[in-house]
This record gives sequence, structure tokens and C-alpha cells, in this order.
Amino acid sequence: MNTIYKERKIVSRLFAVMLSALLMVPLLSSCGGGSRNASVPPPVDDTVSRTVSDRTNQPEAKKGLSTGQKVAILAGAAGLYYLYNQHKNASQEGAQGKYYLSKNGRVYYRDAEHRAHWVTPPSEGIRVPESEAQKYREFQGYNRSATGRDLTGITSSAAPAL
Repeated sequence: MNTIYKERKIVSRLFAVMLSALLMVPLLSSCGGGSRNASVPPPVDDTVSRTVSDRTNQPEAKKGLSTGQKVAILAGAAGLYYLYNQHKNASQEGAQGKYYLSKNGRVYYRDAEHRAHWVTPPSEGIRVPESEAQKYREFQGYNRSATGRDLTGITSSAAPAL
């Protein structure tokens, strides 16, 4: 009878060691390897408090009754895509620097600390010469239209992870 109790004692000890090792795995796996995530802070959603306006590339409206150039107003997705195309090849950082198109159809830029900031077009829209605005005709917000396509599925190149 002593041999049966010794076998059970060894099996129960082995079982206890295995259980305690399994319970320590989540604790130990959460303690390291966070250097990749620590270097890229989470995105900042500052779309509620301010908008990015690119007034340097907008043509001046002609005064009077001349037959000057026609302009289109880009708002919504069309305005956002216009801003993205104006800044996608910029070399500097920040609001006037390089813009990226995310997989979810939003445009963002990175600041000096590599935090992502979402971009929103100005609420009054962006005045663009009609000849240049033709490529944004199919997007929602072209001349303030409520119909059209959004920016999801447009990503052509890999953007940095958010």
C-alpha cells in the first residue's frame, strides 16, 4: 500500500508544479518586449478642436465681374484627399509636412514626437481651380455634394503604422 500513496504523491506534486508554471506564463509574458510599442505613441485625435487649413495653395478670388477662372469647393472626402495629395511628398514633419492615408480612409500626419494627428478639411471647404479639382469629382464633398465615394480602399502605398 505504501507504493500506491508514493505514486499519487509524485503525480500530485508534478501536477502542482505544472499548474503553477502555467499560471506564471501570463505574468512573465506581460513583463517585457514592449520596446516597439513604447517608441510609437498612440494617435492624437484633435479633429474636434481644430482643422488644418492650407491657405498657401489656394488661388485668390478675383473681385468684380470679370471672366476669371472658375473654382470648385472641396469639402469632406474630396477636401481631405486634396490635402493628402498636396502633402504626400513633403519632406518635413508636422501639419505642413508629409501626410499619410490610413487604411480606414482617414488622413494623418506625424509630429516631431511621431504621434499621429488626424486631419480634417476646413468646414468652409477649400477653393481650388476647377481644372485641378476635376480629379476629385467622384468624391463626397466635391462642390459640397453629399454623395460620392469616401477614401477607404484608396491606399496605394504602405503608410507607417499608427
